Amino acid sequence: MMGLFTKGRPRGPSSADDKVPEDTNPDDTSILDEDEGSIILSLISQLRVGMDLSKVTFPTFVLEPRSMLERITDFMAHPDLIFGAEQCDDPEERFIRVLQYYLAGWHIKPKGVKKPYNPVLGEFFRCRYDYPNDTQGFFIAEQVSHHPPISAFYYVSPANKVAIVGELRPKSKFLGNSVSTLMEGENRITLMGRPEDGEYVITMPNMYARGILFGKMVIELGDACTARNDAHDLHADIEFKTKGFFSGTYNAIAGRVKRGTTDLGEVSGRWSALMEFKTAKTGEKRALFDVQKNGSAIAPKWVAPEDTQEPYESRRLWRDLTRALLAKDMDAATAAKAAVENAQREMRASGVKHATRFFELRDNRWAPRIQLPEDPQEATEAVRAWIWSGPSEDSTTTTT
Repeated sequence: MMGLFTKGRPRGPSSADDKVPEDTNPDDTSILDEDEGSIILSLISQLRVGMDLSKVTFPTFVLEPRSMLERITDFMAHPDLIFGAEQCDDPEERFIRVLQYYLAGWHIKPKGVKKPYNPVLGEFFRCRYDYPNDTQGFFIAEQVSHHPPISAFYYVSPANKVAIVGELRPKSKFLGNSVSTLMEGENRITLMGRPEDGEYVITMPNMYARGILFGKMVIELGDACTARNDAHDLHADIEFKTKGFFSGTYNAIAGRVKRGTTDLGEVSGRWSALMEFKTAKTGEKRALFDVQKNGSAIAPKWVAPEDTQEPYESRRLWRDLTRALLAKDMDAATAAKAAVENAQREMRASGVKHATRFFELRDNRWAPRIQLPEDPQEATEAVRAWIWSGPSEDSTTTTT
């Protein structure tokens, strides 16, 4: 959960102090107007350092107009980075390609310090990708648990031989001058054309909303993520560096890639700009991802129109809230958000046990309820039919 706060007088555009922090993008910061600042002051008075924020209701103006289930699709935005990786004979090169896919997803985010909607139990988001090479990809995410909150997700493109399954278990805390979100969970990537590789498992860095009581409000990624492929003894430790009080660089990353104890090379750069890999053998550098050059080349997703979606599909479920936010009608937004949350409380109070639809627990991990045929065409048809059990999506989709 990412928060947005202020202290003392509300921060307005007339303040001489309200300049964007050096070395960061203006889109990464937020300044509150007078009304917003007053609401936040009231909220902060209720908080204590170390408090779990899972039950705290944040004002609607801090919200990004989409659900966390949809935000996960950001990591499927640059499929060209991983398509064809199974054709590389060098397992070390395949590992680097998987790292590229993962690191490229972090630059996509809303302006300012915003947080997506917290998904409610049973909510799901599904979409389809149509690629230039006449292949398709499919994505489904479902909120499988409320206490603790767990979002399970699955992406697959049978023709391009890539499958990604994972789960997200965020835990947010108020730390005094920041809000931290511990991003527990992992991505498990399979190159279906290389079954001998097994899974590539990648964890996530944590998120911090800084400067919520004093200073400037900035969103940062921090701490470390790990990537590993046990079949080839490959692993990487990537540190997402937060800027120090007096020195440092915003959005910096650094890490090493190893095979066993052998150093293969160094990852460096900024996740919001250029990230590079420098090989240990030759010292040669290669771009892993260049946001300025390739960041706008995002794969479009196709989603059913809201009127044809099921009641618990993300965009339909939160439709009134999204419309109110886009219209900047905060009263309507607050009412719409409360309506969804109250309906969820009533459902829990009924005592009816929730049954997940698309995912099931296997060996303490959430996995999709589908076994794909080996033939890519048959697998494509099977996953399409599984995700969309109602009318054909071909006649009811719109581009986004």
